[in-house]
Formats: sequence, C-alpha cells, structure tokens
Amino acid sequence: MKILFVMPKVGAWATHGKHIAPNQLYTHWAAYVREKGYKDVAVLDCKAMELSMDEMTVQVKEKNPDIVVLGEQLHSYGGYAVVWYFNEAAKKIKQALPKVKIIFGGLWYSAMPTESLAANPAADFVVMGEEECFYDLLEAIEKKKDLKNVGGVTSRINGEIVMGPYKALQQDLDSLPLPAYDLFPMDKYVGHTHWKPFVDMVSSRGCPSACTFCYEWDQYDPRSPSDFLKWRAKSPKRVIEELEILHKQYGVKVVVLQDDNFNVNPERVKEFCELKLEKNIPIKWVSLGRAVDWVNCESILPLMKKAGLFTGVFGIEVTTPEELKKIAKGITIDQIKKTIDILRRNDIAVVADIMMGFDYDDEKIIKQRYEFTDEVDPDILWVGYVTPAPNSPMWRIGMKKNWINPAQIDFRTWDFLHPVMPTDHLTIEDLGRLGSWCMREFFSKPGRINRIMESNFDILAKLCFQDVMAGVGKWEAGATKGEHHI
Repeated sequence: MKILFVMPKVGAWATHGKHIAPNQLYTHWAAYVREKGYKDVAVLDCKAMELSMDEMTVQVKEKNPDIVVLGEQLHSYGGYAVVWYFNEAAKKIKQALPKVKIIFGGLWYSAMPTESLAANPAADFVVMGEEECFYDLLEAIEKKKDLKNVGGVTSRINGEIVMGPYKALQQDLDSLPLPAYDLFPMDKYVGHTHWKPFVDMVSSRGCPSACTFCYEWDQYDPRSPSDFLKWRAKSPKRVIEELEILHKQYGVKVVVLQDDNFNVNPERVKEFCELKLEKNIPIKWVSLGRAVDWVNCESILPLMKKAGLFTGVFGIEVTTPEELKKIAKGITIDQIKKTIDILRRNDIAVVADIMMGFDYDDEKIIKQRYEFTDEVDPDILWVGYVTPAPNSPMWRIGMKKNWINPAQIDFRTWDFLHPVMPTDHLTIEDLGRLGSWCMREFFSKPGRINRIMESNFDILAKLCFQDVMAGVGKWEAGATKGEHHI
C-alpha cells in the first residue's frame, strides 16, 4: 500500500515573514505506520518545494498512491486557513485519481468529522484520534475489515457517513517512534525569515488548563472534548533524542517547542536543559507557556537561558481579574507582570499576545486591554482575534448567538488574524479597526524599538522583532480589508 502525505503550498501569518516547517502531524503518523510495517510511505511538501496546487496534483498523479493524507497538528502559522487548502487539494487529487482514498486528520477535522465529510465529497475518512487510529484505519482498508468498527475514525461507507467507536488516547508518548524527519526536505525550512535551518517541534499533547477560547479543543473526538485536558508529555530524555537527530543529521539551528505549556512541569524542564547541556546540543529554542508556569520556572530561568532559550511566549489575552476568571485562563495580573520581569532580567525576549472579540468586548475594554499591555511592555505583541474552535466554550457561545454558520465558513479568514464574528457591542469592522490601532500603537514607539535593538537579547530575537514589524501593514490589511495571508 502506497501512502502519501501531502502538504499543499500555503503561506504564513503576516507577522511571521517566511515561515515553513515540517508538518508535525505527518512526522508522527508516518513514523508510526512505518514502524508497524508500512514501508511505502512518502511526503510531498509543496509548501517547502513551492509547488502550486496544479503542480502538486501532477506530482500526486505521477506517484499514484493508494492513500493520501491531508491535515495539520499546529495552528501556529495559519490557524484554520490551512483547512481551505486541504479541502481544495482533496478535490483536485480525487479528480486526478478517482480511486485514491483520501484521509483527513488533525486540527478542525478531528472535532468536525461528519461535517467535514459532508462538506467534502472527495474525502473518504476523518481520523479523530491520533497515530494509532490512523494505523488501525490503514489495516482495515488493506484487510477489508468492517470500517464502521474502526475506533477514532469517521468513514464514508456506501455513501453514508459513519462514526466509529471512541478510542482512548495513548498515554505513553515515549513508546511512539521518533518523528520521520528523513521523509522531509529538511534544508528547506525556515522560521521568521531568518531562523534556519528550522523546525517546529512538539514534546507534549493536551493542556491542564481549559481556556474558553483555546484552539486546541479542536484536536479531539467531539464525543470526548475533555481529552484536551489530559496533559501527556514525552520524557526529557526522549525530547533530547529528537533534538540530537535534528542537530547531528540535519544541522537544525532553531527550534520552537510548540507545546501550549512546555514549562508546566519545572522538574521536566530542568532535566531537559541539563541533558541538552550535557549532550552539547547547540540548537537555540523558543517555548510557550502560561504566566503561572513561567513564574514557577523562575529559579531555573538562568539554566534555560544557558541551554539556549532566547524567547519566551505567553498569553496575556485579557487584563482584569474578572476577565481572566471568565475565560478560565488560570493566571493572575501579578503573574503576567512578573513573567515579563523575570524573562527580561534573564535577557530572554518576551512575546505576549492579547485577544479581542470575546462576546462581551466593547471599545473601552479593548483599549484598556491595550493600555495595560503597553504599560507592562512585552518586546513583541501578537494581537489575535477570537476564532472559535469546535468543541470549545467559545464555539458554543458563537453558535448560540448565531454568529457562526459551520456550513458557510470562509476558512481563509479563520486564521486568527481576521475578525470573524461580532461581539454584543462591536461589529466585525469595529474589531478590525481596533486591532489595527493596537498594532500600530505598539510598534510605532521609537523608545521600544531602540530598547529591543540595543538590548542583550539574542540576535535571533531581534531579527524576529524586525520580521514582525515588517508585517504590520500586511496584518492591518487582513484585519480591515479582508486580505488573505495564508
């Protein structure tokens, strides 16, 4: 059985410049099924190879696979805009190869399996679960087993869409094979235009928090969205094994650990850093975490810096205790302020984001949100629009208020940088205007620019700042005029 993972050519957020990384869903799924015995596995990364949709279709037809996989695990460069490209790719591939089986998986599809198959006649299956479910599906197809019994998979069977039984998540991530980077053009990947060779990497799954707006709700079977709250992590030793491969075999210089909460367990982070130094792995890295988790890692920040951490990312989101409680963020105002302080004291650049578009937002609240952020002064600001993820509390709010019609979503604007629904007090146009105001205000202050460029931050952080600034105009065009980024 010939299995082909296809990544269409897509762009990246306006503030990310040129940003291309191996598809993490594909690296893990391909490694797993290859270890289970499927040897004819390949990846066609049209994003890295800069192949148009038509050129992609020609190459897929030439390769003539039995199975084509389309999907993504990370939202970190294009949000849901990538879904539009996967859907279009499915149509073109099915037209070229009518007998090929097309499988969707990952973000959006996992939480919307029946809707995705109904809207995309070219697709045959949606894997709601993880790599084990994908393998079970391949085996069922090859051995002609009853597809309706495949756990964690929704299938199109004789024209009918059938959801298979729920399948529990794999808890031991160390038991999974290391990602199949050998299938990817590893010399083609770059982050923020200047970081290369580059990889987005994932060392854990799920999150112990339950923020109402979080996009990660969409990675799980809609019958068990609480699976999102089950944090599962690879051991530090296993993460270091992956980093060693990236360094020694592919010369990777920069990695972004895209876990939502890499630092949720300070002891795990400490061991990771100690092993990285012991192994003398020079890869520099960025990680994400909540303010409370950065504060809990205060004592080991010098060690993290020594081990190559040059930028820390966290979400401010909203800026009053009442709002933080309302969106279930699980942090305090003092922790927000302290996170910026302790990172900066260790010469680690700070990326913080604020959100706008919550159902209760009005102009006064949004301006207060910006003024607080301007005062605490992160180094890079990311303004994101509430873009409801299926399974999430914000999705339910949007549906209840008739702000969302799942059958009429323009995925190209659901990239988190376009306002996609109003609030009780603001129109979509109002949100676009206010977001643009925030971005202009933040990045137009000479004092901030000089402080960052004259700081002791790693040059990689300064280059990222320049890349973000260069994209502000494009960001505004998306938010106010609807121009597409991805």
